Amino acid sequence: MKTYKIALSILAISGAFSSCIESDLGPLRKDFDQVEEVQYDYAATADSMQNSLYSLYIAEDGVFNYNPGGDYGQYWPNAHALHVYVDAYSRTGDGAYLDKMKRLLHGIRDRNGGAFSNVFNDDMLWLGNACVRAYNETDDTEYLEVAEFLWEDILESYSEVFGGGITWKKDTPNLKNAVSNGPTIVLATRLYHVTQEKKYLTWAKDLYEWQKANLVDPQTGLVWDHIELIEGTPTVKKEWIFTYNAGTWIGSGLRMYQITGETGYLMDALQTAESAMNRSELSTEGILKNEGQGDGGLFKGIFVRYFTELIQEPAVSDGDRGDLISFFKFNAETFYADGLRRPDMLCGPYWRELPGDQVDLSTQLSGMMLMEAAALLQEEGVLE
Repeated sequence: MKTYKIALSILAISGAFSSCIESDLGPLRKDFDQVEEVQYDYAATADSMQNSLYSLYIAEDGVFNYNPGGDYGQYWPNAHALHVYVDAYSRTGDGAYLDKMKRLLHGIRDRNGGAFSNVFNDDMLWLGNACVRAYNETDDTEYLEVAEFLWEDILESYSEVFGGGITWKKDTPNLKNAVSNGPTIVLATRLYHVTQEKKYLTWAKDLYEWQKANLVDPQTGLVWDHIELIEGTPTVKKEWIFTYNAGTWIGSGLRMYQITGETGYLMDALQTAESAMNRSELSTEGILKNEGQGDGGLFKGIFVRYFTELIQEPAVSDGDRGDLISFFKFNAETFYADGLRRPDMLCGPYWRELPGDQVDLSTQLSGMMLMEAAALLQEEGVLE
């Protein structure tokens, strides 16, 4: 296991990436031949992508279709669309997003048989996390009430099978996934911040300990997808490694550090971030990997959300933050120059290339999350 040095006197992480495992990918590299200097206006790009999403994917009841003019885009991509609305409202303060957010929330409920409860725990987790963010931005208690309802519903899927953890679905008692536990930790910490109720922190600590022991590679910080019972034997799916699981684990460790001050949590987040930047399981030549469209189209955007929060954490040393920023900047600039088709502002699952004829809602949302995060960091002076 890699050891990181901690400057406890200033609560800063010192040299975490300077002693990292050897990269198997080589340096960050662009393969476009532009000579002129590019001016990166991420806020304007994020605005244009918001407008494109609304004009091309919106349905009459305020939810989003999976493709322009197609069928309903399902519960969990629409939950992330709420996240993206919150991003835009937080960035712009434009009151038009308030009505869009509320119509989307109600549309998700109505398309789900008039209820927020869902057999997929991860679907509810994405919505719960988006709702707490919406509450924090608007003070509208309906969002908090939905998040608290979803939290209680999700906890019904906790069991001592495999020693703890939340099942992927309500009807899969012998299958527990990173995607049903990492986001639960994040949701617990969000609710703790809002309510200061200790039960949420207790759950966050317990689930964090369980996931670290069962679904995280101690040598690399890479997150394994799930554990299941196969012919009576607990079996971990170690070959399935996805960006979104790394992202929620980073978010979990970061939030646990911010609440407790225990540097081990931040070390975990940095270890996973390092592997995401340098290992071929998650990146190739400095670009987050192509995980396809469909569900996989959303994975990178989820990673970016929590990776961005790690960049913003003051306890990360300047050197380590510089590495994080370089990786983020390279992805954002490559996407901006090579991966975004203008004027329709659509993107594909590989950020080095323009999209094909069809762009799924999930894929478009990932690109939007990248540009919203880039706009935020540019506004803060982190990016030029």
